[in-house]
Amino acid sequence: MSKVVLITGGSSGIGKSIGEFLTEKGFKVYGTSRSPERYTSSKFPILKLDVKVVSTISDCVQSLLEQEDRIDVLINNAGVGITGPLEEIPLEEMKSHFDTNFFGPLEVIKAVLPQMRKQHSGLIINVTSIAGYMGLPYRGIYSASKGALELVTEAYRMELKSFNIQMTNVAPGDFATNIASGRFHAPVNENSPYKTAYGNTLKLMDSHVDSGKDPKIMAEAIFKIISTKNPNVHYKVGEFMQKFSVALKRILPDKMYEKLLLNHYKL
Repeated sequence: MSKVVLITGGSSGIGKSIGEFLTEKGFKVYGTSRSPERYTSSKFPILKLDVKVVSTISDCVQSLLEQEDRIDVLINNAGVGITGPLEEIPLEEMKSHFDTNFFGPLEVIKAVLPQMRKQHSGLIINVTSIAGYMGLPYRGIYSASKGALELVTEAYRMELKSFNIQMTNVAPGDFATNIASGRFHAPVNENSPYKTAYGNTLKLMDSHVDSGKDPKIMAEAIFKIISTKNPNVHYKVGEFMQKFSVALKRILPDKMYEKLLLNHYKL
């Protein structure tokens, strides 16, 4: 019997690549979008879901269960970027960001857990980011939201163990997607003390995304995880140096690691 997979944010970017790859592998894939009517040519069904609106989450899960009567895999992929000097990002934008990248995924998890407990099986994959392992300049809120999801996953895994429900994190590096176009960018203000440093860092971040790897690499990694009997707590997918940066943070003294980041961002 084909496994039923639900992918939030499955209409574009990494989510779309994962959905298409798993569909080719014989999975019954359902993606989500706030505006599913825009994706009538998708290779798998797109259901309506906005991670910031709880009613759409419950409606989506109920609709899926009416069609399939089970959910084997949830891939919490929906997310947004945010950039800016921490001093200048409006508080409401910070809260909105956490609603999408942290609280939204938690609500989707809550919606699927009753069915997974009923099945006494299930796998939840939270797509985080290598940026969640370190506080990056002008990406501090993004790092914080992804890092929070990483830590919550560690706790959730232990709470779900007795129900035979598995959970893991997959932290991608830079991939060639449209994430930059969907970010909240604090404006580069002419009178800001951060004008030059933030403007240069923003250009560097965008160049990383533009030269990023093919999202299919993430899809292949997700497929391997689903095919693994006992998934690890954390996975990292990306360039060698991006993954190695996480290991360096564990090894190097804090100030030495901070200096590496300062040099990388030319700050």
